[in-house]
Amino acid sequence: MSHDERLHAYRRNVRLAMIAVAAGVVMSSFSLIKLRASDPQQIAQGTQPLQSSPAPAESDKPAESKPGGTRPTTPAPEPARPDPDAQKAGATPVLPPAPAEKVAPPIRDKQ
Repeated sequence: MSHDERLHAYRRNVRLAMIAVAAGVVMSSFSLIKLRASDPQQIAQGTQPLQSSPAPAESDKPAESKPGGTRPTTPAPEPARPDPDAQKAGATPVLPPAPAEKVAPPIRDKQ
């Protein structure tokens, strides 16, 4: 590639870069003009305003903690998976069963 060809390619690339920058400035100025011309009260909010959650029921209120005492739990914690005897008695698990792809095969004993 000769010196003249490289100079021509460089000038072409600089012209393209200048056109791209000018187009960006024009688009930015159009959007800025449109923002200034519109009513400021019409600007959209990205997220909905926060709404307060309903007040908790009195029965769900945790027990008062006392310094130096045992930690109270109201209501008492329950296991996510009841033992087999409790399941036979009618207790249902809190969590659904794991999907088949998440269950690993049993670990084999070394021989």
